[in-house]
Order: sequence, then C-alpha cells, then structure tokens
Amino acid sequence: MPPTTAFRASAALRLFGAWLLAVALPLGAAAQSLLGNPAASATVVQSDQARAEIVAHAPDGAGPGQKIWVGLQLTHAPEWHTYWKNAGDSGLPTELRWTLPPGVSAGEIAWPTPRKFPIGNLANYGYDGTVVLPVPLTVGPDFKGDAINVQLYAAWLVCRKECIPEEGNFTLNIPVNGSTGSAGAAFAASFDAAPKDQPAAGSQLQPEDGFLNVSLTQLPAAWRGKALEFYPETTGLIEPGSPWTQAWDGERWTARVPLSPHRSESPTQLALVVAEANPPGSGPGLAGARLDVPVQGAWPAPAPLPAAVPDALQAALDANAARAAAPVSSASSLTLGAALLGALLGGLILNLMPCVFPVLAIKVMAFAKHANDRPAHRANGLAYTAGVVLSFTALGALLLGLRAAGEQLGWGFQLQSPTVVAGLAVLFTLIGLNLAGLFEFGNVLPSRLATLQAKNPTVDAFLTGVLATAIASPCTAPFMGASLGLAIGLPAAQALAVFAVLGLGMALPYLAASWIPAVARALPRPGAWMDTFRRGMAFPMFATVVWLLWVLGQQSGIDGAAGLLMLLVVLALLVWSLGLRGKSRAALSVVSLAGLVWLGWTLGPNVTRLQEPSPGQAVATSQAGVSWQAWSPETQAALVAEGRPVFVDFTAAWCVTCQYNKRTTLADAAVLGDMAGKNVALLRADWTRRDPAVTAALATLGRNGVPVYAIYKNGQAPQVLSEVLSVEEVRAALSRL
Repeated sequence: MPPTTAFRASAALRLFGAWLLAVALPLGAAAQSLLGNPAASATVVQSDQARAEIVAHAPDGAGPGQKIWVGLQLTHAPEWHTYWKNAGDSGLPTELRWTLPPGVSAGEIAWPTPRKFPIGNLANYGYDGTVVLPVPLTVGPDFKGDAINVQLYAAWLVCRKECIPEEGNFTLNIPVNGSTGSAGAAFAASFDAAPKDQPAAGSQLQPEDGFLNVSLTQLPAAWRGKALEFYPETTGLIEPGSPWTQAWDGERWTARVPLSPHRSESPTQLALVVAEANPPGSGPGLAGARLDVPVQGAWPAPAPLPAAVPDALQAALDANAARAAAPVSSASSLTLGAALLGALLGGLILNLMPCVFPVLAIKVMAFAKHANDRPAHRANGLAYTAGVVLSFTALGALLLGLRAAGEQLGWGFQLQSPTVVAGLAVLFTLIGLNLAGLFEFGNVLPSRLATLQAKNPTVDAFLTGVLATAIASPCTAPFMGASLGLAIGLPAAQALAVFAVLGLGMALPYLAASWIPAVARALPRPGAWMDTFRRGMAFPMFATVVWLLWVLGQQSGIDGAAGLLMLLVVLALLVWSLGLRGKSRAALSVVSLAGLVWLGWTLGPNVTRLQEPSPGQAVATSQAGVSWQAWSPETQAALVAEGRPVFVDFTAAWCVTCQYNKRTTLADAAVLGDMAGKNVALLRADWTRRDPAVTAALATLGRNGVPVYAIYKNGQAPQVLSEVLSVEEVRAALSRL
C-alpha cells in the first residue's frame, strides 16, 4: 500500500480523536442541560412562558428566633398562568421541595388568593402576572453556621391554551448576621394578597342533589353587593366552570354551586376562600377571606361514570394503570442470561445497519492494510474491540446515571440533542473531505502530530471502535430491544454487563477476523485500488451528513439546518485553505477562520436551539384509506376505549431503521389495506426530541429504544413486533385482531 494512501486511510481516525477530546469530555456534564433538565442549580430559570426565581426576605438576619421567608417568584408571560393549591377543572399546583441544613425546617406555602381563569366551559384557579409563593423557615437553636444554604427543587405547570410542565433546581445563601431584604416589596405584595383567616361564626354549607348551598356571614362590609368568587381548597368537589348563582341578604352572602357528580370527598368541614371577582390581569387575585365552614346534612352519593363510555373507558384506564404499575412486565420473563444472549446477537446485527457502513468501510481498509502482518492485525482487532466495548459501557453508564437522577431517557438519547447532532455532522464532514483528498493532515498539522498514527496504529483501531459506537448507538437491532429494556431495571453491575456484551457482539466479527488466518488470506492485497476505494468512501460520509442535517431540521427547524450547512461550507473552505502554499494560505485561512467564528456566533443559537414541534409534524399523509395521527397517552386510551385496535409506531428522525420501516413495510399497500379493513387507528409516537411520555410508554412494553411497534386492543395484552418489520409479520399480527 502506498505511504500516502496508508496515511489517508487513518487520517479520519486522528481527526476523530481530536473531536473526541473537544466534545466527549464536556458531554457528561452537559447531557442533562442539553436534554432539558436544569441539572445545575441557579437562582433564576427562564423560559418563553415564565421566569422563576428563588427569593428570600430576612431583613433582621437569619439567626435563631428570627422570622425568615423564602419563596418562588413566578413572572408569567402575557396570557400564561400557573395554579393554586386547588387547580380547578385541570392543571397542577406548583410543587416546592426544600433541602435545608440541620436545624432549619420549612413550613407550608402561604398561598396568595387566586383568581379564576375561564376556558370555555371549564375554569382553573391560579395566578398570572408576578406572584411570590412564600414559605416560612424556622431556624432552631441548634443551627450553627454563618449562612443558611437553601436548596429548592420546584415544578410548575404553566398554561395558556396549551400547557407546558417546567422545573428548576435553585440555590440561595442567606447570611445569618446580614440583612436580606431586596425582595421585600414582592413578599409584601404576596402577604397583602393572602386570604385573611376569619371564624366561621354563623356560616354553613348545605349539600343537596347536584348542588352545594353556601351561606357565609361576617364577610368584609366593603364586599356587600359585589360579585364574589368561591374557591374550595378540596379538589374535585365542585364544577368550577359551570354556571352558579349568588346573592346578598343583608350581611349574609349566599350561593348555589354545582357539585361535581364524580367527586371523591365528602368532608364534614370545608376550608374555602372567597374573594371579590376580578378578571385575569396581573399578579394574584384580590385579597380574600379564608373560612373553615361546617357542613350541615349528608352529601349525595356520587354519580357513576357517564353512560356514553362506561365499561370500555374504565377497562382502558384500568389496563393502562396496570401496565404503568409494572413498567417492565413484558420483559419480566426474560432472564439475565437470555438478555446477554440477545445483546450479543443484537450487537452482531448492528453491523448490518446502514448507519454503520461508512465507519466499517474504514475498518475494512485497515484490515486490508495489515492482512500480511499477523501481530499488527491481531493487535488492531483487540484495540477495536476494546474501543467498542468500553464505549458501549460508558454510554450505558451515562444513561443509567441520568435516569437515576430523574431523567426519562432511553437508548439513543444523545441524538435528541441538537448540539450532539451538529457535532457529528461537523465530524463526518471533515472525515469525508479528508477521504476525498481535499486536504491532508500532513499539510495542515505539524509534522510531529502528522506522524503520530504511524507510531500508534492501535490508537487508530481503538478510535475506530469509539466512532462506530457513536454512530451505531441510536440503532436498535433485532434481539436488542428486550435486552435493553431489561437492562434499565437491573442492578448497575448487571446492566453494564448487558451493554458490554452488546459492544462485544458488534466487535466480534472483526475480532474473529483478526485472529483467523483464513480471513486475512481472503482479503485483497494492498495496492493502488485502496486509494480509489478510500476516495469513494467519502460519499457515504457525506450521505451521513445529509441524514444528520435532516435530523437537525426535525429538532431545530429549517433555520437550524441551514445555519449548520453554511457553517460546514465555511469549514470546508478553511481546511482547504490550510493546505495551500505561500501567501494565499495565510490570507484565505485568516478570512475563512474569521468567517467561521462570526457564523458560529450569529448562527450557532439557531443550530442548538430545540424548536417546539409544529402541530402534526410527526404525522404522515393518509394512504389507502388510513392516516397517521400524532400519539399521546390520552389519544391511545380514548381509541382503545372505543373498541378500535391501535397500531403505535415509536420512531425518531435519527433512527435509520425507523425510516427504512416507514418507507417499506409501513407503506406497503397490502399492509395498509389490512389496517383499513380492521379499522386500525395508526398513531406515531415521535421520540426525535426528548419526550418523557414516550419514554414511559416504551417502558410499559419493556423497551428502552426505537424502533418499537405495538398493537393495542381492548382486553388483550399488547403485541410487540420485531424491530425490522416485514410485510408478512405485520399482516399476520393484524389477522389475529
């Protein structure tokens, strides 16, 4: 093999080593934030819907006996709101979890008076504008220290017409001897808006069939004659959005409020808040009055579920709850030994996945180069195997660690991050340009660096294994799905063994080939053909870049994909200019480098920003009388309750096997005809972005990666099909419905 060809054949691997140092080290720390989890504590968490900040009020210090307040301040964007302790017809109250030093304890939220948010025939109770949810801290006499370290995990649901769950980890140090009073005005506004406790006196509640009769006395005199709002602290007791009546009889206020027919509570005392009615505007509602009112008489019996969907809906809900209670039930019969065997077979089949072909072609070239050097051949086989096995184990450890920290992630999670997708596109562009001969590392790097490969060929083999793992990991081959699903629920040591065996299965063909002389003799001898082969392999690399750009477009939109494409063009100009000679090299290199930095600064945010999916983005067009709908747990449950079979395609844009199945078996006319004949509802669960709901649904099937295909029917256990679909398999499954 000519020296130049040998040098080029492994140049991509040296490039990958440099990329690995630049990207892989911060990946572990950045993984959670890239996937949407605020891993690092802060004082402020900002989104397009709300700004959340931890605040404190301790004007006299925080020593023992001092009155201290801490809280979460929420500043809502216009038309957005969060919820009170009783959210009304829908929604969830904001949740605060405190971590405090020994000797310090937190009380309950001193909820400000809410306001009502009518939405059609429903109504919610909550807050808009800016509101502080204050919590008192008690500093005991045994507390020691110069400052109180307050840590808070908060979760809130912010809604307009749509709802978005948000969360944050916050931290704040409150000095013991200093004064903390910068948020005094915000706390004062919250205290002013808090409902004032008052005795029930002659107030009473009288339930009757379908209604709750309210009679309250000793309310503020300034309220008389005005319309009030009624907020029970018990959830699900009344119908907040239904019409109701109220009136004043002297100083007594009366109301007739519709009861919820499906309430679960029948209290003898009801804590409630009443306040002047005011439309949504800003901040908490007007300060109300809080009473604990006795209930006179018996509560009517709750009504049964509506007759329109009685038994079917309840059966679907019961089945869904049963599956949620046993998230890995479909894989529970799989033993550890069977999981290891499945991982080994799945790793072997990974070598046949299209996304792995470009990297494996580089490996074939390295085999041909060392075919007649048996010691080097075997050393490279071992190094490649070590790279694959260690990479799979490290990726599995990162996945298990993030899940233990509360993340709902699955296999291939790294490609749910636009930053990782863009980084891989840059890497494969540079590899392709090098293979095509646009630039040579000997002309770009100092001679000492350029000759490292010749001195350390086993390092190149190891990096080939790491690179192959990076590209193969989003794929789920046959036999892998059940093994990975079981691994997630195993103890850490056993789970990592499954990941390691998966890597061993992928590396096994090349390990065996490096130690079996007959395989080495079957390989073509090194020669000029390898240079042609090397240049031809640039095109699969560029095809991989096209796929990655398409994946990025699903995540960051057309602006993100176009921005990355422009960066890749300027990057190609830079590496080409570095291979020139004379003054033109210096001039073009400086200009192209400056352009690359400027484009990275201006277009980078478009590339790494995770864009919200547009409605119907994951839904395909209708064919043969059937059409795909976007999946959600509610949609699936409703369709099953109607008695329709449901076919769910758990997919992702970065999953090559998913796209292959989508364009072959799932587009087959015979399959679509059977689906139409059986009245099967088709749902597509898109996992391109991080989606905890999809992750949870996969877990109920004993799976942790895509593709997964499942058929649901009321009264039957789900049918889980194989990862690589065939027309015969799908038609056979449909025939059993």
